[in-house]
Amino acid sequence: MALAEWQVDEAAPPHVPRERVVDIRFAMGHAPNDLLDPYAATDALRAPGVPRLLYSPYPFGDKTKGSWTVAHYADIQRVYEDNAYFSTRGVAQFQLLAGETFPSIPLGIDPPEHGRYRRFLNVHFTPVALKRLEPQVRRMAVEMIDSFAHKGEVDIAWDFGRVFPVRVFLDLMGLPFAMFEQFLAWEWEILHSRDHARMGEAVRQVIAYLREFIAEKQARPDEKLGSYIANGEIDGRALTPDEVIGMTWFLWLGGLDTVASTISQMFRRMALDQPLQQQLRDHPEWNHSAVEEFLRMQPLVNSFRLVKQDLDWDGVTLKAGDYITCLNSSGNFDPDQFPDPRRFDPARSANRHYTFVGGVHLCLGAHLARRELRILLEEFLARVPTFRVKPGADTTVTPGLLSIRNLPIVWDAQARTKA
Repeated sequence: MALAEWQVDEAAPPHVPRERVVDIRFAMGHAPNDLLDPYAATDALRAPGVPRLLYSPYPFGDKTKGSWTVAHYADIQRVYEDNAYFSTRGVAQFQLLAGETFPSIPLGIDPPEHGRYRRFLNVHFTPVALKRLEPQVRRMAVEMIDSFAHKGEVDIAWDFGRVFPVRVFLDLMGLPFAMFEQFLAWEWEILHSRDHARMGEAVRQVIAYLREFIAEKQARPDEKLGSYIANGEIDGRALTPDEVIGMTWFLWLGGLDTVASTISQMFRRMALDQPLQQQLRDHPEWNHSAVEEFLRMQPLVNSFRLVKQDLDWDGVTLKAGDYITCLNSSGNFDPDQFPDPRRFDPARSANRHYTFVGGVHLCLGAHLARRELRILLEEFLARVPTFRVKPGADTTVTPGLLSIRNLPIVWDAQARTKA
């Protein structure tokens, strides 16, 4: 039985039953594999006999203790939508490692206050606002694709995936592209080093830079999102310094690698799955639903919540102050929600996945990410003929934000379909 294989003798709070203390880091973005579907192993979490709530004793993110986990779609939905019991306070609070006390806004704010910040920021993230941004995003995509289409080869992860969405984000914020490599170096330390000393030092440097950026935008405002926040008002009241840095920091942290990792995994799937790639070429009308299916099948982030008050659930007691992690890496493949969930269906409808999380804290940048991916899929398939992984290349992927560092793909440059 899978549960017995996962059980570990690690420290856990006294109210956690010992039989539920498990090592399931394979489902939490820690275990590389070379499968066509890198998230396939998570089906075991929903197998008969496996409790719906398990406890992972290992530190995660900026936290020093473990977390309860839920893996079924319905349970994940409950956590995301029940604001009486579950809070985002403490989520993505890496700034604490640098001695900072401001919250990450809006993610770290509970309703009803959350709504005011969300409405303030939504001005730049509505479909109408992003429609105005689309021509510029398309120009960036076409310019980058055309720079290598004639060569017959590109490292789609390193030379394109990590660059294209960050260019879009930096332009949206008004941050200088000259800082691109430094930003990614800081971000890597914060999200992937798993060393709190290194994480804290990177956070300190980022926040110092962002405070200078804010001061510059307050002295010389412009039309970009960074300036809008730096000089912002809510209900006629100027934002406080903590509110300004809280929003700027949160957007910086979330804008650098989520879409980049999605692009890398999306192209890995198409390069390895030639019939799927041909389907997408034959049916450009599936562009929107195909992007949604890539998102469903690539749940990069398993988001956690803070338990606000004691709750009896599934035969155990969750105590106020516990953390609970929503394993979107499993919930997105729950057959109770998605028919034939392991089949990539580019025409799938009613695709209510949790890759962008759920509830009131649905990802602020979800509309932007979708638009970037749709534009990219359309323009790439129009400009580059059938591609595959370069022979001998490593196709190992870490099923999470770490994702893929390098993925060279190749094609017949003489067969280009569009100039």
